Amino acid sequence: MENEYELLDSGNGKKLERYGNIVLERPCAQAVWQPQHSNLWETATARFDRVGGHNWEGRGKLPRAWKVEIGGVVMKLSATDFGHIGVFPETLELWKWIRSTLKTGTEKKGRELKFLNLFAYSGGATLAAAQGGAHCCHLDASKGMVEWARENAELNALQEAPIRWIVDDVIKFLRREVKRGNTYDGILLDPPSFGRGKKGELYKIEESLMITLDLVHQVLTADPSFVLLTSHTPGFSPTVLSNLLRQYNTGGTIESGEMLLTGKDDVNDLPNGNWARWINQ
Repeated sequence: MENEYELLDSGNGKKLERYGNIVLERPCAQAVWQPQHSNLWETATARFDRVGGHNWEGRGKLPRAWKVEIGGVVMKLSATDFGHIGVFPETLELWKWIRSTLKTGTEKKGRELKFLNLFAYSGGATLAAAQGGAHCCHLDASKGMVEWARENAELNALQEAPIRWIVDDVIKFLRREVKRGNTYDGILLDPPSFGRGKKGELYKIEESLMITLDLVHQVLTADPSFVLLTSHTPGFSPTVLSNLLRQYNTGGTIESGEMLLTGKDDVNDLPNGNWARWINQ
């Protein structure tokens, strides 16, 4: 599997990344050190900053959309007004783990496993799970992002894969799933610090996450594989995420760590969020 992503350098509150043949410079508050490879920053195809608003420099040099393979998944990328491009590459190692764990679990249990991806964005983890043989449910409150994820499914020849595409508020959806008796073997959730549901429902992580995790626990199968919780919210460290999972899942094993953007050996790893997972071992 090819990986066309690379962190080229970071520092002075910025990061320099390569996505295929496109090089982007964007803000990154945690990059408080000095750049290691100053000469590379001149190679940026385009730059984004938030000085006085949201500003792209050189956006006209970017294609309207381009595709790259990241973590074994082909993704469509496109520069948005807010500086996002349709993928968070710090999660690619988690995609690989999800794919491998679901494939192994299917072989071990002798049945197809069901995977639920909440706050699912452009679908990298959903498609990795489908590659692992799982039946998937992909949920995001943004219709546009779900449509983007479906485009990514086509790029990976997964348009006919068993994936349910849902546009909905997470808590409302989970409550309906509890009533329906629908259950899942593996669940990923990446809650925002602050967000809005399909109909404007407010989601604040400090108030809503424990409700979400309780509902997640209720829609697990009798013999589940895992619950994986990720966060980009400051203060939600690996220990905090582990403690949250431990409240709702007994037995098994809890692992945790940082999500990292990585490049060559002479480039500093760049932390960008945290993760924790409960594994039913």
